[in-house]
Amino acid sequence: MSSPATPGDTPFLPVQSRMVFSYYNRLTAEQKRTYRRSDEIRITLPRGVNGGSLIGALERSLAREDRERIQAICQELLDRLTTSFNVPRANVVVLAVRPNNSEGELHGFYEPIDDGAPARISIWMRTAQKKQVVAFKTFLRTLIHELCHHLDYELFQLPETFHTEGFYKRESSLVYALLGQANRPPSEAPERRVKRPEKSAARLLSELREKSSDQKR
Repeated sequence: MSSPATPGDTPFLPVQSRMVFSYYNRLTAEQKRTYRRSDEIRITLPRGVNGGSLIGALERSLAREDRERIQAICQELLDRLTTSFNVPRANVVVLAVRPNNSEGELHGFYEPIDDGAPARISIWMRTAQKKQVVAFKTFLRTLIHELCHHLDYELFQLPETFHTEGFYKRESSLVYALLGQANRPPSEAPERRVKRPEKSAARLLSELREKSSDQKR
């Protein structure tokens, strides 16, 4: 396992944020401290990471609906990023149709390192309602979103990973930088995300795996 990067090694800058999301008031005192730490962190794409060719290949593979190739490209991209950030590898699994509930569709899901097993990122390539392939930039943003959860644990050493304003700014910073390397504008309206239910992680994972067990191709 790689040792966490230090501020001198890593392109991130603590800044002061002003907004908190509504669920902040339901957190414990310790969780609020973690939330505020997350909210203050900003990040940039490490020097030396060039994902432009992979971004182009990912877009073409999504257009061809080539799941195996999509998964291979996602893994290569994340391997480059985790290596540059000096954090452990995260395994990527690309599945077919998104799980959904009354609040929307689940785009991706992150499972942290558990008892020595590597972290896992699951990402779905088809919409729940029409079974259409997800828009390229939405798919890329989802992948980087889940990577940001990984970085919260492994780079910033946060005890929990929360959706904060700072979290979304870290996500956007990496996405825009990667799109810029591929000479692609970042504009694309984000799809509606499903809210994570307030239930145990084990129960949620069990439900997701049950829904997606027959979706691998």
